[in-house]
Amino acid sequence: MPQYQELACGGQVLDIDTALKDGILGCGPEPGDGALGDGGKQPVELRKMMDELDAAGDGGGDEAVPAVFICPISLEPMVDPVTLCTGQTYERANISRWLALGHRTCPTTMQELWDDALTPNATLRQLIAAWFSRRYTRFKKRSADFHGRAADLVHGLRGTAVPRRQPLKGKARIAALQELRSLAATHQSVTKAIAEAGGVSLLTSLLGPFTSHSVGSEAVAILVSGVPLDADAKAALMQPAKVSLVVDMLNEGAVDTKINCVRLIRILMDEKGFRPETVASLSLLVGAMRLVRDKRHQDGVAAGLELLNSICAVHRPARSMIVSIGAVQQLVELLPELATECVEPALDILDALAAVPEGKTALKDCPRTIPNAVRLLMRVSEACTRRALSMLWVVCRMVPEESAPAALEVGLAAKLLLVIQSGCGPELKQQASELLKLCTMNCTSTMFLAKCKLTKTIQ
Repeated sequence: MPQYQELACGGQVLDIDTALKDGILGCGPEPGDGALGDGGKQPVELRKMMDELDAAGDGGGDEAVPAVFICPISLEPMVDPVTLCTGQTYERANISRWLALGHRTCPTTMQELWDDALTPNATLRQLIAAWFSRRYTRFKKRSADFHGRAADLVHGLRGTAVPRRQPLKGKARIAALQELRSLAATHQSVTKAIAEAGGVSLLTSLLGPFTSHSVGSEAVAILVSGVPLDADAKAALMQPAKVSLVVDMLNEGAVDTKINCVRLIRILMDEKGFRPETVASLSLLVGAMRLVRDKRHQDGVAAGLELLNSICAVHRPARSMIVSIGAVQQLVELLPELATECVEPALDILDALAAVPEGKTALKDCPRTIPNAVRLLMRVSEACTRRALSMLWVVCRMVPEESAPAALEVGLAAKLLLVIQSGCGPELKQQASELLKLCTMNCTSTMFLAKCKLTKTIQ
């Protein structure tokens, strides 16, 4: 018997009995598998199994999900397959929605339906349940193995392994930390096992004045991998000696280490007991700015900008320190090269720095402030346009006789008219109008008309 039966309309229907016999669904018995038979009598419902496997990135294990299990409408595995009179099978909810919209054709073959009854496909449902049950059983077994290995590594590092031994030292400790980091990065559920085995206090204790950077970098990587940190752990991590080590690694470590250090500091900043003066460190600010300038690593740029933005928000005195390390000019010059998702946080930082006198002066003195800000008008987002306008307003107000002609020279007039005529909010349009007036008052009318080329719209 062929595996597929031809339909008069040209479609094909899988013959389930033949498919099972030939093994094309991959549902043959395997040693140790208990999810056979009807396959659906598992402690976890089929949908929950699918969702948990998807969340873990293990939807099909080592095998692709058989095509016959996929609903042609949603392209997702079916839970309640039903068959139309044309022989095509769909997920009940999907085909019911199709019919409720008034369609009277088969979505796959477009053949007219002579009967809209939905016949449950119990055999296929059992096959799907058996296949996913087996995947789920293996997934749980692997997870248990990973959890056990993670706990063993933590106990070995702490010296609490059975039989009791001394804590791992030297290269053995680094190797154990590297394996633990790999497990935490590959299997998110392992982080809970690390915490339950006392890994948080262990990792926290490894960050200190006598810890090597190689050990510290591994500890930080595990701490930011999703391991649950309680209030005591965060309080311990905020001790000056530990923060000092993290800042040192931020300045001297590899790129991945720098990114992890920045993320750890951000985690600590969200703690209620965090002291803002902790981030008032030139060494920390310089390290974050170096990460932002390293355009080869977009994750590092985004992480550095996020940290600087948070520091500006929580500790106003740090803004002057950020200006003092040349951040204004560096950020302005980076604006055209930043990824789209990084432009807005960079502008947020510049806007915060412009709130202090040193920041305003730095914006005025940077030769790229006006052209780069003008370039961002009506690009990326309305928020970016608002920030760019604020930068231009600061500079043009400080030295209008110099800035207005320079701004018009790079096309500010046309961009401002575009903002005014756009669908932006009224406050943004008002700000653009006021900047436009400021420009007209500080340059000749001939220059202004020549630059904007829209004389009828200027009052």
